Parts: sequence; structure tokens; C-alpha cells
Amino acid sequence: MDASFVALETRNSPMHIGSILVYNPETAPGSFVRFKDILQFIGDRAQLSRTMRQRLVRVPFDLDYPYWVEDPDFDLEYHVRHVALPKPGDWRQLCIQAARIFARPLDLDRPPWEFTVIEGLDNVPGVAPGSFAMVTKVHHAAIDGMSGIDLMEALHTLRPTDPPPNKPDNWKPERIPNPIELLGKSYFNAVTNPLKQLEVAAKAAPGLAKAIKGLVVKDFTVSADMLAPKSRFNRAISPHRVVEGRSFKLADIKAIRALAEGAKVNDVFLAIIGGAMRQYLLAKDDLPKKTLTAMAPISVRAGGEKGDMGNQVAAMIAPLGTHLADPAERLAFVFSQTANSKAMSDAIGARNMTEMSKVSPALFMALGAQLYTRLGLANRGVAPPFTTVVTNVPGPPVPIHFSGARLESMMGLLCLTDGLGLGHVVQSYCDEATIAFTADRELLPDPDFYVKCIEDSFAELLAATQQATAAPKAEAAPAKRKGAARKVKAA
Repeated sequence: MDASFVALETRNSPMHIGSILVYNPETAPGSFVRFKDILQFIGDRAQLSRTMRQRLVRVPFDLDYPYWVEDPDFDLEYHVRHVALPKPGDWRQLCIQAARIFARPLDLDRPPWEFTVIEGLDNVPGVAPGSFAMVTKVHHAAIDGMSGIDLMEALHTLRPTDPPPNKPDNWKPERIPNPIELLGKSYFNAVTNPLKQLEVAAKAAPGLAKAIKGLVVKDFTVSADMLAPKSRFNRAISPHRVVEGRSFKLADIKAIRALAEGAKVNDVFLAIIGGAMRQYLLAKDDLPKKTLTAMAPISVRAGGEKGDMGNQVAAMIAPLGTHLADPAERLAFVFSQTANSKAMSDAIGARNMTEMSKVSPALFMALGAQLYTRLGLANRGVAPPFTTVVTNVPGPPVPIHFSGARLESMMGLLCLTDGLGLGHVVQSYCDEATIAFTADRELLPDPDFYVKCIEDSFAELLAATQQATAAPKAEAAPAKRKGAARKVKAA
């Protein structure tokens, strides 16, 4: 899976993920953070993250998966940059700057990450004067959503004055293996891969049997709603990006669950995004009659793998209910469909799905990924497996600090590929939840309108919730009068 993100890397599709983080320096010493303080802070804590000082080494002709090597030329100042917004320094300018930074590919001959500190946030509503932002970029081959949170933990402290780690940094650089050594490793893996495939097949067999049984007894169904129709977002993409997002009270998101008994917070987010995509495409006279779908990643990272690099995720398909105008009906539909998808994933075993990807021959995986892009299959009517991505990443429930400055908000950013021109990240932090999106600028040229669609969809669901909770109270009120109760009974 990690290797597929390397194989998919092109100029138009840089395969990194990241965030826009906004910090308030009022908690730092002197209420001010210097750039050299940031460099010192990151350098002191680099030992807490395996991601920061390892680089990729690709095998000639992609005959094997790439290898991770401790970079002998690691240079912290290359990875941490510093810019300022032009006046007036508003939210729109921050998003434009972040989109430009995020659109540029990482240098894969170095550890695949960059942090850009952005100052000059002088006119952003709700952001204190003197605050700064940081745009993070980490290649998806190195982290998934949950290990990204581990990286966040490594680079933040609970208290603004917490000291750096008190244990020695025993990191040692490694020599970059030459092509002959890499080809030797690839030969060994090619010989052992069939044995690995047999092992995975044996582990997967009980899950597949359980899945077949589940279909027979109808524990879940393979619904036509899980097949995505073609949409404007499922085409070849350009190298240009737009990013935006909005934060909502987490308490309101949780309250909306009452519209559909048993619904989860993630169902609410999916219903909000479904409503937003419906409104946006209706305005463009481009809404398919069939429901659009989302790929929702599922973390299978075990407790003992918390600090491990790479991706430990499976996925489920979640229909978004874009064919339904009523917000309550849409939430109920989304909940029923995600419950069905979860039952299917549980039957097969989400971990089994991840393990199966580990034994795919590297050469065929790389060729398949490259041919999809080079042949322009996204523009040739090849049906997309899903319309968009909605990944839910739980953030810290308490305030955290970076170089003494308090983190005020966080907004996730996603990589895009041909056939996937719009992706969403849902992220919680303290008492707020943020829905952010990354899109190809050619396919979604008006991010201000789409973010309004997200706001409107949330408002519709919240209004429907408030109306539904108020209705029983209104119906119960006449029952307090005995006479009225008798009349109803007589009728």
C-alpha cells in the first residue's frame, strides 16, 4: 500500500497529505515565537518520530518495494521553511498560499516531508494578532491518518513549558545501498513472495468464508448504491489545487445523530458532505440521479503499531445520499449504508484486506498505477470505484502546544489522483470539528461556494434536529389538560 503511493506520484499528483495548523503564541515565553525557536523545537524532538529522518530508496525498474534508509544527508533547515502572507493577511490568502505549497511535489531523494511556517495572519476572524500558521506535507507512503496523529504528538507538548526529551538521541545515518545491492534484495523478496501469498491466503480464507455466509443469510448485501456514477470530480486532474474548510461545534455534530437512531458521528459528517455535494452539483446542473459515494478509510493499526511508519488502513464504500433532498432521510440512508458496509468489512476482516495488499508484486503494482495515469483512463469512461474520499481523523481532545504556542485549529489536506479530484478530511480538536477539502482547481474552481454548501448542509441537518426534538414536546403539551386527554381518548 505504501509502495502504491510512491508509484502513483506524478507532477500532477503529488502523493502527500498534511494540515493547515494555526497557533497562538500568547502562551509562549514573551508571547512570541522566533523561527529559530521552531527549528530548535523540531530538532530536539526529531528522535520521537521515525518519519522525520528516513528517506526512500527505490529499486531499479521497481522490481521490489522501495526501502526506508536513515538519511546520511539529513538537513533540518531544508525541511522547515518560512514565509509571510502579503497584506491584508486574511483567510482567503492563507488558503491560496497553502494550496500553492501543497500542490508542489516533495523531493523523494530526501526524507519526504516539509513544514512551512506562515506569518502575517493579520485579518483572519477569530485568530489573535501575532498568530502564525504551519502547512505540513508528509508523503502518504510514510504515514496514514492515525500515524499522522502520532507525528503530531511527537511535535507537540501538553504544556507550553514542557522540556525536550531527556534521553539521548541515538539516531545514526545509514549508507545508501547501491543498485546491485537493491537488485539482490528484490531477488530474495521475489523468491519468498509466493510463500507470503500462501500465508496470507490461509489467513484470509476464514474471513472470505464468513463473508459468503453473510451474503447468504443477508447479514449484509452488495447494493447497487455502492457503485459510483461518473461525476465531474472523476476525471484527469491538473497540477493546481484549492483548499478550504469550516469548523463546527462538536456538540452540534453529536446532537444531529438523534435524527437517525443508532447513527454515529461519522455518519453525520458523511450526510453533511452528501448534502454539500448535492447542492454544489445542482447549481452546476450536473447532479447524477444515482447517489454519489465516498471511500472511507478504516484504521487497522494495533496498539503495538502506534509508532510504526506507513499505512495500516483498509476501506469501506459509503453512499452519500446525494439523491435525497430531505436532510433527515439522507442521514438515515447514510447510516443504513455504512452499517451494511461495516458488516461486510467485519466479515472479511479489515486487517485481511490490508495484508492482501502486502503481497502484490511490486512491479505489477507500479506498472498498473502508472498506466492508469499515462493512458488517461480517468477521461476514457472508466467507471470510478468511488466519487470522493472522506477520512475521519480524531484529533487531541485537549489543547496542545508547538514551541510554546497553543494550537488553535487544524484543517486536514489530502492528495488527489486522476479520477479523484475532490477529497475531504474530517478532524476533531477539543470541542470543535472541521470539515476540510482539497480539490483540483480545474474541477472545483469556486471553493468559496462549495464551503458555503457545506455550511448550508450542516445548517439544514441541525435545523431538522431541532425541529424533531421540539415536535414531541409540542405534541405532549395538550396531554397535561385532563379534559383534552379525555376528548382524544373518546375519539
